[in-house]
Amino acid sequence: MSDKIKYELEFPIQASPYMLYQYISTASSLSEWYADNVNSRGKVFSFFWDGIEEQAELISSKNNQFVKFKWLEEDDDYYFEIKIVVDELTKDVSLMVTDFSEEDEVEESKMLWESQIADLKQVLGSS
Repeated sequence: MSDKIKYELEFPIQASPYMLYQYISTASSLSEWYADNVNSRGKVFSFFWDGIEEQAELISSKNNQFVKFKWLEEDDDYYFEIKIVVDELTKDVSLMVTDFSEEDEVEESKMLWESQIADLKQVLGSS
C-alpha cells in the first residue's frame, strides 16, 4: 500500500464563520453539499454517496473554527479537516481543506472538493 499525499485547498467564501461552521459540523447541513445523505450518532458520522456508506469519526472540532474527521475504515492517521480562516485585516473568510489521497488520485480528489465547495456556495447563496 502506498502512502497517501497530503494536500490543502483554499476556497474564499462569503459567509460568516458562525454560519459556515453549521454547514461543516452538522449532519443535516453536510447532507446539503458534501454527500447525498449524512447521519450522525454521537461523534460517528455516516456519509452516503450513491447508496454506499462510509463512516468517519469527528475526532476534533472547535466552534466556528474547524472540524476534523477520520475515516473509520482506514487504519492509519489519514483524516480530512475543514478549517474556517478569517483574514485579520480584510475580514475575508476562506475554507481551508486538508485531505489525503493516493498520488494518482490527487487531481481527481481536488476536483471533487471544488465541486462540493461550489455546491456549498450555492446552498449559502455565496458567490
